[in-house]
Amino acid sequence: MNPNSAPLPSSFDEDTEFYDESRAGKIWRRFREEPLIPLGCGLTVWAIVGATRSMKRGNHKMTNLYFRRRLYAQAFTIAVLVAGNMYWQKDRVKRKEYEKLVAEKERMEKRERWLKELEARDEEDKVFKARLARRMRAAEGAEGAEGAGGAEGELKGVTEMVKEKTREMKEKVVGDGK
Repeated sequence: MNPNSAPLPSSFDEDTEFYDESRAGKIWRRFREEPLIPLGCGLTVWAIVGATRSMKRGNHKMTNLYFRRRLYAQAFTIAVLVAGNMYWQKDRVKRKEYEKLVAEKERMEKRERWLKELEARDEEDKVFKARLARRMRAAEGAEGAEGAGGAEGELKGVTEMVKEKTREMKEKVVGDGK
């Protein structure tokens, strides 16, 4: 990773609440950051409600006045949205960069865990192969000792021992059954 791709330091770096906030927390933060947008929305709703009431009363002059106020309130809200977007754009870019860095860090940690797992499995495989090689050498040594008239049952393999025990158990059961 390019060391120059990290975001510049910010006053939000130590503030973990800024990066780990809930939806409600984000809404309240946005209201505090841009308080004029909810004000513009509220004025627009107020103008629409006023226009609706004046239409029901049949007062066309007030209806037109409220519709003009609605237009002004909406224009104000849009202007505040655009200005706020331009002002807060840098923080949004910084937030996206931070999220990318966190995702990259998590990916690298996952990769490191995977590599450690592979190394552990490789080590287990080496131990298993070494144990198997020792058994093979011991079995070859036992065969050589049998041929020379040495100790016959000392170094038997597990398979041979199981076969013998099975044979003994079979003889016992068959012998008891008669």
